[in-house]
Amino acid sequence: MEELNQLLSDLVKINSVNPALASGAPGEGEMAHYISHWLELNDLEVQIVESVSGRPNVVGIARGTGDGKTLLLNGHMDTVGVGEMPRPHEPVIKDGRLYGRGAYDMKSGLAACMWTVAAAKKRKLRGDVIFTAVIDEEYASTGTMDIAQRFHADGAIVAEFTELRAILAHRGFVCLEVETTGRAAHGSRSDLGVDAITKMGHILVELEKLDQAFRSNPSHALLGSGSVHASLIKGGSELFTYPEHCVLSVERRTLPGETPEQAEGEIIEIIEKLKRSDPSFNAVVRRGIDRFPMETPRDAGIFTAIQSAAAKVLNRPLEIAGEPFWTDAELLSEAGIPSLLFGVSGGGAHSAEEWVDLSSMKVCADIYLATALEFCG
Repeated sequence: MEELNQLLSDLVKINSVNPALASGAPGEGEMAHYISHWLELNDLEVQIVESVSGRPNVVGIARGTGDGKTLLLNGHMDTVGVGEMPRPHEPVIKDGRLYGRGAYDMKSGLAACMWTVAAAKKRKLRGDVIFTAVIDEEYASTGTMDIAQRFHADGAIVAEFTELRAILAHRGFVCLEVETTGRAAHGSRSDLGVDAITKMGHILVELEKLDQAFRSNPSHALLGSGSVHASLIKGGSELFTYPEHCVLSVERRTLPGETPEQAEGEIIEIIEKLKRSDPSFNAVVRRGIDRFPMETPRDAGIFTAIQSAAAKVLNRPLEIAGEPFWTDAELLSEAGIPSLLFGVSGGGAHSAEEWVDLSSMKVCADIYLATALEFCG
């Protein structure tokens, strides 16, 4: 326990704020150096994979003796910015909790994975255990996106915080942009001007109706319903002029089985409906970045293995749940690696006071190792 707590403290001391989120942030370089050195000291095979220049992923491998399944353990090294945290990289342990930026999201998961892969090395399993410490999860997931194409495994655990629940599904997302077009004119010339912002108001009303329809008809056992909301809006050029353009950013959260094309089609349908009732209505929709939902079946080998491990460590099965947010687990699943999330208890992700329950980190490490023994043989 003390070894694991010290490892987490060392990781929290390292500033690994994602440079895409905070100007001048150092990124994951120092963290990658620490982790790779630690893995080497524990006699593991270490590979450095640079998905983005100057921002290395670290891969540690406990090679098996052969003829066993391969388990992949995944965690991200980057954190969000520190905001108003007074001493974000000075870990403090109090009442069984460790406080500091990244303690919960997700350096405790990294520490548990590191401990596990080192312990697996000593067990001489038949299958490989691969640990991937990745960059950029908090922004664009370029690390896991690359890793998923380079390494294959028969199952994966992503060590995000889950409150010691097994997460078998999470939502995806689609980013959309809607633009209404009016006609610019002097503010006194209502006979000439067409107000693009007012036209957008009709789309906002229809979006609210669509979201209410989703929420009133939950269709997924673990995730409930999808959702849609307006995120950003911009329009007009000056106070005394009819606005010619208004642009709305929309976020659509999707369920397994829902596609980006479907999400775009829902907005197109709204636009077509409004055009039929208002000949002056003119709008277009553009689809931006999207990520698919994730769902792993309950008969997947990795889920069977972690439930068996939980029975040995906790004397009970894990609670099964879904998460509303998107994670790197989907990228692994999309690459053909059945994946689930399992991780620590705590609080304060992305907030001014972030902490992890240290006893839950030990439970995670024990369950990861027991899963490796079960899964890799």
